[in-house]
Amino acid sequence: MRDAEYDFIRKLVYTHSRINLGSDKMELVSARLGKRLRATNLLSITDYCRHLQGPSGEEELSHLIDAISTNHTFFFRESPHFDFLRDHILPELGARRHAENWTDLPIWSAASSSGEEPYSLAILLAQTLGLNSAWHWRIDATDISNKILAKARAGVYREDQIKTLPRDLLRTYFQKGYGPQEGNYRVQSALLARIDFRQCNLLEGAFPYRHLFPVIFCRNVMIYFDRPTQEELVAKLTRQLVPGGYLIVGQSESLTGIRHSLETMKPSIYRKPVSPR
Repeated sequence: MRDAEYDFIRKLVYTHSRINLGSDKMELVSARLGKRLRATNLLSITDYCRHLQGPSGEEELSHLIDAISTNHTFFFRESPHFDFLRDHILPELGARRHAENWTDLPIWSAASSSGEEPYSLAILLAQTLGLNSAWHWRIDATDISNKILAKARAGVYREDQIKTLPRDLLRTYFQKGYGPQEGNYRVQSALLARIDFRQCNLLEGAFPYRHLFPVIFCRNVMIYFDRPTQEELVAKLTRQLVPGGYLIVGQSESLTGIRHSLETMKPSIYRKPVSPR
């Protein structure tokens, strides 16, 4: 890949996804574009750049974003976040529920990738609150990639993808595949029914929700953005939180140096003040 071609790709990706590809990512991008060359029957990166500028470029752009986006995840990744949700946030919200007459508990997995995070949240809530709780909980899950959302909606995972889950959770919340599905596990329908997956570019226009959230997980997303984009995203997410609501970002992320109005509860866990500052 020539410098000019990489510059074209990185500017196109930034414009449409705000993912900021640094100068050190050329080798990674080149490797990932190999799959798109095979899929489009093109012989070179030069041909691919021309293809992106042609009549089919807009359709191919979504495939490019899919290829560039990193979707590495697993069930209960960064487990202290789930522990904090169970041990601190849910009891606090439970007290507020009675005081403020809440009937619903929506939690947003804002970068749901292939589904492991929202399904982990659903398992935790099913364990903690139950599937027949009068406090109706649900998970709203979004991602920029339609391709990865289709995988998430299916809720089917290979054995190596669920190997970190305790056996009792597998028996309770997954169906083991047999015959043609040998080696696969499917999320139980009761959990599937609690999750709504939608495509969403977090930085393009308004979010697809009118309601506010007491908890938003937006983890391992901001590491791909530059500082102004990080500040823009945090401001948008903050507006989508109820007063006293929690924003949880990745453990490798921090809001240090970013202008925001949130209170720091723990590293990577932030809370919107109950009263405006």
